[in-house]
Amino acid sequence: MQQQDHNEILDTLNQYAEQFNSMVQKILTRQAGSADTAAMFDPEHLQALLTSKLAENVQVDTSKLIENQMAFMRQQTELWQQATKAMFGEKAETVAAEERGDRRFSHSDWSENPVFNYLKQAYLINSKMLQGMMDSMTFADPKSAEQVKFYTRQYINSVAPTNYLFSNPEVCEEILKSKGQSMLKGIENFMRDLEHSPLEAFKITQTDMSAFELGGNLATTPGDIVYQNDLIQLIHYTPKKAKAYAPPILFVPPFINKYYILDLDEKKSVVKGLLDAGFSVFMISWVNPDKSLADHDFVSYMKHGPIAALDVVCDITGQPKVNMVGFCVGGTLSAMTSAYLRAQGDERILSLTLLTTLLDFSEPGEIGNYLTEESLNAMEQNADIKGVYDGRILGLSFSLLRENNLFWSYFINNYLKGQDPAAFDILYWNSDATNITSACFKQYVRTMYWENKLKTPGAIVIDGVPIDLSNIDMPVYFLSTIADHIVLWQAAYQGTQLVGGDTRFVLAGSGHLAGVINPPDKGKYPHWVNTELPDTAASWFDGAEQVEGSWWPDWHQWLATHDSTKVTAPKPGKHKAYPAVEAAPGSYVKKRLD
Repeated sequence: MQQQDHNEILDTLNQYAEQFNSMVQKILTRQAGSADTAAMFDPEHLQALLTSKLAENVQVDTSKLIENQMAFMRQQTELWQQATKAMFGEKAETVAAEERGDRRFSHSDWSENPVFNYLKQAYLINSKMLQGMMDSMTFADPKSAEQVKFYTRQYINSVAPTNYLFSNPEVCEEILKSKGQSMLKGIENFMRDLEHSPLEAFKITQTDMSAFELGGNLATTPGDIVYQNDLIQLIHYTPKKAKAYAPPILFVPPFINKYYILDLDEKKSVVKGLLDAGFSVFMISWVNPDKSLADHDFVSYMKHGPIAALDVVCDITGQPKVNMVGFCVGGTLSAMTSAYLRAQGDERILSLTLLTTLLDFSEPGEIGNYLTEESLNAMEQNADIKGVYDGRILGLSFSLLRENNLFWSYFINNYLKGQDPAAFDILYWNSDATNITSACFKQYVRTMYWENKLKTPGAIVIDGVPIDLSNIDMPVYFLSTIADHIVLWQAAYQGTQLVGGDTRFVLAGSGHLAGVINPPDKGKYPHWVNTELPDTAASWFDGAEQVEGSWWPDWHQWLATHDSTKVTAPKPGKHKAYPAVEAAPGSYVKKRLD
């Protein structure tokens, strides 16, 4: 390296240090002025949580603990010996190797450069030691064990050498290539994201936000808003065929996200797939609420959402029955709606489809690791103060369920390497956060995740009507995904034992989103089917048959079997009582938090 280049890089490093100090001071100032910081992202809270869990009734397998410590010492000693050989140019043997598929250490220097190779192996040995310590402990409460393991994993992944400026060879290369300018760009990226983050959680940019436009290259299926209230706009999509199946489709998407995950583009649109198959389709688009709507609880979401939409869809189509489709939280809401209406003799819901939906919350997956009585109280207090629970906090909590893929990889790329993320439609949607009203957030999390009341007949009573899922006597289609980290498919399967109707369970490949958005023309992932519904998910899978390609044709066929009558497809905005308010995708979905 020439002396001029060396001096330029040193000057840049000095600028970096000054900007870094300024940035840290700004963050500290913002947090110091906040009285409502959410506990679940407070490091002191996490430390207290782990301490309290370790102080509970914990049994330590001393032999396993000692064996783990001895293995750690042996590996450290061996690593020093091999590292010394490498420093003298001799061939060194690998002591600790990363797991297959761990892309963090894909750069050749992690294997070929003695310094970086040592850092990697030392990190892997220490990680294994910490995990071994946790494995040597048996907790009286299984939930406590899961929480301790979850936060230990978070800590281990946060201190990886890949996450630091001068211990990541890719970052060092970028610094040399750009003469240090990558560091300054990284700070600019960080400050930009900081400005668009709530006090309680850092919102990292995962995609090029300027690359997409709702109604332009996302949410493009033609239609009109034909009804709206404080909580929803109702989209009636323009039919693709003159004749359509008589029972229309009513989608109830999750109110914690925007609906257009079901209508990304022409190739990946679940909506377009249904229209092409000859169905009439309606979609709820939830409002992105502010504090003026704070008092709308989960029951209010039900009445202003699926029930209000059901009334409108039946009026517009003139049909007495509707196929209702709920996705994730929208599925939970749809199931409660169905049980509520059936208990009163309302049979307008012809069939119910539940996509990646929990009805029994006894196995909430890794999301449950965030919930303790202390953290839940803090989150509820935060929601009460603001009138809403900020969707950006939820976004971070979901990203940290897959921290290396959805957080640290972007941390490295955006801030350490100073690069901008590529355009990706699903990550654009994932970053388009939606608030939840205070009352709804509190009622939903308490009633479902914390108290698990929905599965128990009569535990929830609405307007004097006890909610009993066995009243759901219409046909029900459950769709889960095998790699779902948000709604475990085994937990979703438990819902099949709670409903009373003729039930079909289908398991799709991939995860929470990609498994659902799997159009037939690509058929990227297979699915599994089984006509039987045994008591357990494991028994179901043992008897299941793998089918190559998308699950959509199976679902479309299932929908059509309940009523194959064809009628003239109604066009949006033509009903006198429900003229077009505005074109799809509508204004509610376009309200952003940043």
